[in-house]
Amino acid sequence: MKLFVSEGNPHCLKVLAALEVTGVQCGVEYINHEEKVVPFLSRPTLPVLLLPNGQHLFSSNAICRYLFESNGQESSELCNQWLEWEATVLQPALLQALHMAVLQGKGSEVIQVLKGPLNVLDQNLSKGITPYLTGESVSLADVVLWAALYPVLSDSSLASGEQKSVKTWFDRVAAMHSCQSAAQKVLQGKGLQAMKSFMQRQPAPQSSQCRDSQPCNSNPAESEEGERFVSEEEMEAAYLTWRKSLNTCSPAMDTQNPILPQEGKRNILVTSALPYVNNVPHLGNIIGCVLSADVFSRYGRLRAWNLLFVCGTDEYGTATENKAREEGLTPQQICDKYHAVHSSIYKWFQISFDFFGRTTTNKQTEIAQDIFWRLHKNGYLVEDTVEQLRCENCQRFLADRFVEGTCPHCSYPEARGDQCDKCGRLINAVELREPQCKVCRQTPVIRSSKHLFLDLPKLETQLEQWLEKSTSTGDWTANAKQITRSWLRDGLKPRCITRDLHWGTPVPHPDFKEKVFYVWFDAPIGYLSITANYTDEWEKWWKNPHQVELYNFMAKDNVPFHSVVFPCSLLGAQDNYTLVNHLVATEYLNYEDTKFSKSRGVGVFGDMAKDTGIPSDVWRFYLLYVRPEGQDSAFSWADMALKNNSELLNNLGNFINRAGMFVTKFFEGCVPAMELQQEDKKLLAVVGWELQQYIQLMDKVKIRDALKHILNISRHGNQYIQINEPWKKIKGGDSERQRAGTVTGVSVNIACLLSVMLLPYMPAVSQTIRDQLNAPQSCIYTMLQGTGTFACALNPGHRIGNVSPLFQKLEADQIEALKKRFGGQQTTLQSAASTQPAAVPAPTVGVDGMTVVGVDPEKAKQLTKAVAEQGDKVRALKAQKAEKDVIAAEVSKLLDLKKQLALAEGKNPEPAAQKGKKK
Repeated sequence: MKLFVSEGNPHCLKVLAALEVTGVQCGVEYINHEEKVVPFLSRPTLPVLLLPNGQHLFSSNAICRYLFESNGQESSELCNQWLEWEATVLQPALLQALHMAVLQGKGSEVIQVLKGPLNVLDQNLSKGITPYLTGESVSLADVVLWAALYPVLSDSSLASGEQKSVKTWFDRVAAMHSCQSAAQKVLQGKGLQAMKSFMQRQPAPQSSQCRDSQPCNSNPAESEEGERFVSEEEMEAAYLTWRKSLNTCSPAMDTQNPILPQEGKRNILVTSALPYVNNVPHLGNIIGCVLSADVFSRYGRLRAWNLLFVCGTDEYGTATENKAREEGLTPQQICDKYHAVHSSIYKWFQISFDFFGRTTTNKQTEIAQDIFWRLHKNGYLVEDTVEQLRCENCQRFLADRFVEGTCPHCSYPEARGDQCDKCGRLINAVELREPQCKVCRQTPVIRSSKHLFLDLPKLETQLEQWLEKSTSTGDWTANAKQITRSWLRDGLKPRCITRDLHWGTPVPHPDFKEKVFYVWFDAPIGYLSITANYTDEWEKWWKNPHQVELYNFMAKDNVPFHSVVFPCSLLGAQDNYTLVNHLVATEYLNYEDTKFSKSRGVGVFGDMAKDTGIPSDVWRFYLLYVRPEGQDSAFSWADMALKNNSELLNNLGNFINRAGMFVTKFFEGCVPAMELQQEDKKLLAVVGWELQQYIQLMDKVKIRDALKHILNISRHGNQYIQINEPWKKIKGGDSERQRAGTVTGVSVNIACLLSVMLLPYMPAVSQTIRDQLNAPQSCIYTMLQGTGTFACALNPGHRIGNVSPLFQKLEADQIEALKKRFGGQQTTLQSAASTQPAAVPAPTVGVDGMTVVGVDPEKAKQLTKAVAEQGDKVRALKAQKAEKDVIAAEVSKLLDLKKQLALAEGKNPEPAAQKGKKK
C-alpha cells in the first residue's frame, strides 16, 4: 500500500494527518502536482492511495476513511454527517477563501467568506458536552475538518476570535504531535505561501457577486457542491442522451384498481406507523411517519414501481378511553371525530395514501384473533400472573402509558410505564419509582392479574435468522439496526399481549374474555386489516414475501415493536407472512429549543399549520429539509424563513421563473432553437450527475440528502444564466441572439426536469411548474427510470403557458408573529410562574376533616404547562453538565411550581415536594 502526496496541497494534509493518527503502515511518496498516478483519470489528481489489490482511492476523505477503518475505527452516523458537511459546504467556501488569500492577497476578506460554515461549526461545538466533534476522543471527522481548516486558522493574520469554541477545539487537535508532523510535511512551515503553486493550478471558484441586476443565487459559504471536473466523455454522453428527446422514452404506467402485486414488477408495500387517533398530530409526527413515507411513495410511482401506500388511525386502548371521558363522548365517537381530523390534516399536507383506514373494524378483529389462535396453537403463548398498577381513585388498572414516574435505570423523572424516553430502556410499570396515575395524579397500588404473553425467547433464533437477512439486504436505517441489536443484546423476555381494558380487540380465549389485546400486539396488525379493507385480495400483499418488498416508516421510538415484537408475532403464526425488508426510522424533530408534546400543547400541530397562511408545499419542503435522518433536528421559525427566502425564492424559484420569462419575453412563448457548445454540454453532464445522485439517494431513502441535489441543479442553472447573460445577448447580432436562445432553451428544459424531481417533495409546486411550461404529461415518466439521464423534454417550437412567481417571501414581522403565537405562551407562562407565586384559593374542609384548597382547573392547566417547561429546562441543564448551584436553583423553581400545581388541583402539595427531593 502506497500513498502519493505533494507538498503545498491542503488535501494531502488530511491524509497525512489521518495516517499519522491511525499509525497504519503505508509507504509515502512525494511527487509533483503535475504527475499522473491514476491511469484512467484525464488530469493529475492528488492525494492517491494505491491499495494492495491495485485499485486507487483518490478522494481525500475516502482515503482518510479507509485508513481509520483499517485501524478498526468505524465511522459513526454523526461522523459521516460531518464528512458530508465538510465536502459539500465547507470545501466550496474554503476554495474561494484560499484563492483570495493565496493568489489575490485579499486575506482580510477570508473570514467573511468562511463566516457561515465557521458559525455552524462553532454552534455545534458550543452545544456539545464532549471535547471533540463526535465524542471523548479524536475521530475521523476531527482530523478531516482540522486539516481542512488548518491553512486558515493557523495563520494569525486570517484567524478570527469570534468563534471561541472552534478555536478551543482546533487548538486541542493541533496539539497532537501527529497533526503537527503532518502540517510540517505538507506546508514546510511556510504557511499559505507553500500552497501558491498548488492553488495556481486550481480552477477559479465561482464568484458570489452577481453580474447584473438580476437576483443572486446564493452565498458561496452555503453552496452544496464545489466545482466538479467533467471529462470530454461525460459531456458527449450527456449530449447524446439530450438529443434522444422524449420520443424514445417509455410511456406512462397504466394504473390499476385495486393495486395488486404483479409478476415481473417491483412490488412495493409502504406503511407509515399508525398515528394515535386520540389527538392531533404535530410536525414531528408528520415528518417522522406519513410525510417521509409519502415522499418515497411518490418517488416510487415516478420510477414506475408497482406500489401500494397504506396507513390509518390506531384507535384502540386506554388513550382513547380517557380522551372520551375528557370530552364526554363514547370511545367510538372519539375515534370517528379524530379520524376525520387526521384525514383532513393529511389531505392538506397532500399525503398520497392509496388507502387511509382505521383499526376499529371487523377485519381487525378477524385477523388479530386469527394470528392469536395460530400463536396459541404453535405454542408461542404463555400464561402468567403479573403485578400491575391499579388506580383506586379511578377504579381501574392503568395501561403502561398512563403511568408516569422515575426511571429505575437512568432516574429520568417522566418515564412512562412501558419505556423511558431518555435512555430508551423497556420498563415494567411496577418498576417505576414514585409512580403516578396520569389521569388523576394519585399514587397507584400494586395488584395481581392473569395475562397472556408472547414467548419471545422461544422465537429468538427464528428472529435472529430473519434479521440477519433483512438488515444485510434491505435499507434499514442505522438507528433501526442499533435499537434492534440492543434489544437482542439484552436478551428477549416474554411480552404481555393482553390488558385489563374495555376498548380494544377482544381476546377470544374463554379464560381471558374480560381482556383485550395490548395495543403493541394489536396495532401493527392494523397494517394487514387496513389493507384487507382496501381489497379482499390483501393476502397477495401480506402473505407473499417472495414478490413483495415491505417498507415501514416510523420514528425511532416505534422501532422495537416493528423489528422484534410484530415480526415475532408473524413468524410464530407460521402463515407465510410478508415481513419488513426496509425499516426506515427517523430521529426526533424538536420545536425550537424544546420538544413537541401532545399533552402539553407545545409546538405547531397539523391543524394549525394551514392557518398560518404558509402553503402546504412550503411546510413540506422545510420539514424535509430538516428531516432528522441521522440525529435529532429542530423546527425553527427563523430558519424556515431563511430557507424559504434563500433556497425557494432566491435559488429555485428565481431560476425557474427566469427561464420561463426569457422564453415569453424574448421568444414569443416558444422554446427557441438550441446549438449546444462545450459549456452547455458540460452543464448537461453536471445536471445529469446531480440527477443520478438524487436517484441513488432516493433509492436508499435518504430523502433529506436527495433534496440538496435539486437545489444544486437550480444553483447550477442560476450560475449558467448569470455567466451567459441572455438578456444582453438578445440585443446583439445573430450569433449572440442564437446564444441567448440556446441558453434559454437549455434553462427551460432544466426547469422542466426540476419540476419532476420536485414532485415527491412539493407536488403542488411541481404541477404548477409543469402547467406554466405546458410540459407533456409523459415527462414525469421518462426522467427517473434509474439511469440518471437528462433528455430534452421541451423541443424547439414548444409553446409554454403563462409564467408567474412560484414563491413568496416570508417577512421578518410575519415570522416573529408566528413564533410568538406558537411559542410565546409557554415562555411567558414559565417566566411568570418562576417569579410570581400563584394566587392560592381559600381553603375548605373536606368530608374527611382534611384541609384542602379549592380546585382551580384553569390555573392547574396553566401550571401543568409551566411545570413541563421548567422540567425540560432542568433536564437540559443536567445534560449540559451545568454548575450544581445553577441546577439546584432551577430544581427549586420546579418544586415550587409542582406545589402550586398540587394546590390548584385541590391536593396536598407535600407528596410532589417529596418526589422532587429524591434523585
